[in-house]
Amino acid sequence: MDVNGVVAGGFEPVRDAFARNFTALGDRGAAVAVYRDGHRVVDLWAGTRDVDGTDPWERGTAQIVRSATKGVAAAVVLLLHQRGELDLDAPVGAYWPEFKAAGKERTRVWHLLAHRAGVPALDRPLTPAEAADPVRGAEAVAAQAPAWEPGTDHGYHAHTWSWLIGELVRRVTGGATVGELVAREIARPLGAGLWLGLPGEEAARVGRVGPVEAARPEGGLRTRPKRAVAEAYADPGSLTRRAFAAITPAPDENDPAYRAAVLAGSNGIATADGLARFYASLIGEVDGGRRLFTPETTEAARTGRSAGQDRVLVVPTRFGPGPMLHSPASPLLSAGSFGHPGRGGSLGFADPESGIAFGYVTNGFRAGVTADPRAQALVRAVRAAVSG
Repeated sequence: MDVNGVVAGGFEPVRDAFARNFTALGDRGAAVAVYRDGHRVVDLWAGTRDVDGTDPWERGTAQIVRSATKGVAAAVVLLLHQRGELDLDAPVGAYWPEFKAAGKERTRVWHLLAHRAGVPALDRPLTPAEAADPVRGAEAVAAQAPAWEPGTDHGYHAHTWSWLIGELVRRVTGGATVGELVAREIARPLGAGLWLGLPGEEAARVGRVGPVEAARPEGGLRTRPKRAVAEAYADPGSLTRRAFAAITPAPDENDPAYRAAVLAGSNGIATADGLARFYASLIGEVDGGRRLFTPETTEAARTGRSAGQDRVLVVPTRFGPGPMLHSPASPLLSAGSFGHPGRGGSLGFADPESGIAFGYVTNGFRAGVTADPRAQALVRAVRAAVSG
């Protein structure tokens, strides 16, 4: 496998791990980027732009990153909070009165961000076309009775997070979508390859995604999920299955109409460099330029708001106000890291203590939600480079 790009001195282990992802872990096309103290130290890509194609991946190739989108969308909410336009402790109903229905009147803004709102599933799932309609999605979650008293527990809102956050932002801003704010407040100022609601003129740079079979680790057996986790995903009536089936049938992630929609929790498009550059801007200046978060907002982003057994993922998880935090189920670089994985592969995060920002995107999705082996191999290599 020919690996393209460059690494700074000391980060050679990342190149080695990236190459091994193709030879031993089944990657078809992928890229990884790492910034340290606002400067790019890793910029690598290899394979094909389409999971089922032969055209080579190029620098600047982008892919859908699934739930890694949540980390970017959460930054929009935190920027509104940073500017004093949104109070994280305020009742959601203060901005969105219709949300108070069905026993949700005490729900706070941070409950939405930290997966504590109690509405990870819908009594009637939305079709892909309905899901792409922000009004229909907002109406569905506003009318939905919670599965638990909001604020008292947490469970991953895999799809409903899109409509919760999307409508909250529209109400606070007077109609702007999360995607418009990502473009205006984040991507353009930073020169970052990030889109939520892909413009037609950018479609040619985005590869086709699809499933890839998990490779057998060298010298060992394939890992199996814990029995409780496997049973939760297998049971059509479980909260786990219902949460991931809030859009039914599953959308075609290669459909231009789906990519053009604005789903804050699931359909962002990014380059690896765009994802890493974004996270670098949350913890410091990037290439001597703009920093998005104040130090106070950076600290707020990685302050735990939910921890313990997740009612949906059926493993212990940790969340701040939007970002997922380092945990055994979702290892990042260190205990102070914050970011978000995408189901099946992608990952972006920042680590303030080391000054590291990380982005990995792939066109091959594997089973698993929080800790893809390919992303984790790269994280371990970055950790070795930083500690070495």
